[in-house]
Amino acid sequence: MSGRGLPGALRRVGMRLAIGLAGAVLSLVVICALWQGIISGFDADPFLTRGPADVWNYLVDPANDAERSLLLAASRITAIDAVIGMVSGSVAALVAAVGFALWRAARQTLMPLAMALRAVPLVAMTPLIALIFGRGLLGVTVIAGIVTFFPVLVNVSLALRAVPASSFDLMRAYGASPYATLRRVQLPSALPSLFAAMRVAAPLALVGALLAEWLITGQGLGYLMLQSVTTFELDRMWAAVTLVTIASIILYNAISAVEQLALSRYTPETSPI
Repeated sequence: MSGRGLPGALRRVGMRLAIGLAGAVLSLVVICALWQGIISGFDADPFLTRGPADVWNYLVDPANDAERSLLLAASRITAIDAVIGMVSGSVAALVAAVGFALWRAARQTLMPLAMALRAVPLVAMTPLIALIFGRGLLGVTVIAGIVTFFPVLVNVSLALRAVPASSFDLMRAYGASPYATLRRVQLPSALPSLFAAMRVAAPLALVGALLAEWLITGQGLGYLMLQSVTTFELDRMWAAVTLVTIASIILYNAISAVEQLALSRYTPETSPI
């Protein structure tokens, strides 16, 4: 990208980020409206249910400083678990997809195996994962990484194979190696699919982190929600669910922001061949 075109590109990225932020706020408003509508429409038991206003009042009440500290500490643990799991799963999936693109025999042999493993419920695998990898951060990373791995692998593998045949013909005409073709043509073309898969995988990584916290670590928002249900601390439970929802929206839009920055800098149209 030329220096003259950089300010315009930055303006476009800034505009897209502002639109993404507005979309996140709008999503939160819609979720709150649906939430309150369901509670009112189904005449839910006020002892068991809380609305958006109830959660807000609970979180901002000066008398709940200890609760806010507890929720903040648990949120920090869950956020770290989810982000590390998502990044690890995405990197592993990208490496596997690149390997499948370079070696067709590996794809034909291992892709069906990966899909078969995906069919096994994660809840059933969690005790075995905890036994092998322990009950610490590594075990949580494996669980959160697994739910991230498969959508990224499938989407990126399809994108790497969906490059037009004319692009392959051009690279072969210039004597490019398969590695050069992968770097200059296939990977740039797969970037939109990679980010789309990561946006889908971000909430799944949170779910995987919560599952690991429920079953093996006894920490984070996952365990806090389980504990709150057991002790009927329902205000705390609804607040924790709300924080998980907000975290999903933030993570989704953070990936969208990174996507805009990456695609403005390096897309198939700007890739040098």
